[in-house]
Amino acid sequence: MPAHLWEIVGLALACSVPVVLAGALVIRLARSWSLAVSMVALVLIPVLATFSGVLGASRFMITETFEQTAIVLVIVSVVTIPAAVMLARYQARRTVWEQEIRESERAAEHSRRQLVAFVSHDLRTPLAGIRAVSEAIADGVVPDAEVRVHAKTIEQESVRLSEMVDDLFEMSKINAGAVQPVFDSVALDEVVDDVLTAHRITAERARVTLTAQLPDAPVRVLGSDRALVRVLSNLVANAIAHTPEGGRVSLSLGADENGAWARVDDTGVGIDEGDLPRVFDVAYRGSNDRVPRADSSLPSGSGLGLAIAAGLVQAHHGTLSARNLGTGARFEVRLPLAAD
Repeated sequence: MPAHLWEIVGLALACSVPVVLAGALVIRLARSWSLAVSMVALVLIPVLATFSGVLGASRFMITETFEQTAIVLVIVSVVTIPAAVMLARYQARRTVWEQEIRESERAAEHSRRQLVAFVSHDLRTPLAGIRAVSEAIADGVVPDAEVRVHAKTIEQESVRLSEMVDDLFEMSKINAGAVQPVFDSVALDEVVDDVLTAHRITAERARVTLTAQLPDAPVRVLGSDRALVRVLSNLVANAIAHTPEGGRVSLSLGADENGAWARVDDTGVGIDEGDLPRVFDVAYRGSNDRVPRADSSLPSGSGLGLAIAAGLVQAHHGTLSARNLGTGARFEVRLPLAAD
């Protein structure tokens, strides 16, 4: 290689390498920059390094070749910098999406593990009762006069198992996003009548007063009457379970500028403040347990009722919230009103 070419190479390197090193130092020190600014810096560093190298190779003289090269570099910068900004924004959104997906997958996996552990634990109790009573009857340990009583116990535990399986199936559909209710115009006052009919006997046996407060005009929403009966039924069952004898559970309806609402109020033990953010989580059990009952035949539920209610309300494009009252707690369902 001729000597003058070596000289040009040396000048180009002497001028461009410091720019590259300075740019690398800036990028390393500026970790708090946004991704868009970082991408612009990555574009400008080679452009400025090239500009410096060409300037050095021309021995810092503004020649025609240098002017042409400078124009090309400016055009390249004008084209690539906006492209780098758009690419950086896209990459930032993609990174956020991927992070949200990973967090959602981790939360779903944690929820599934909790659900499996929860159901496995709760299934053992009725199964153990059925097995113990069945073995006692089969071994002739139970007197003939008590067989009917123990058969009733087996029936009650079987009902509990059936309810748990139904709730587990419903919860699995909700988690899989397979709940797609048929959106018809539903009168919430008719839903309340069905819920009261289903729980009136249970409330009487628990010695809890169950009442309803309905508006004069029907409140109509879009949704599935079966699913909405399930929602309010779960909330009422939960309220009865946490209300002591002599207490009261009230179901009320109404509508305002934000849509229709249904509230289930009780005079029970309330919800621990630390439990409120997680009260609708799958398999979450709060600090305040159910009120003990003398009548063991009263339904105890699967523990998935609130999570199922929240999932069904979400499928109806509504919201479900919980808060404490002066005495007891309030669960409020918000749903879009049906068009007139």
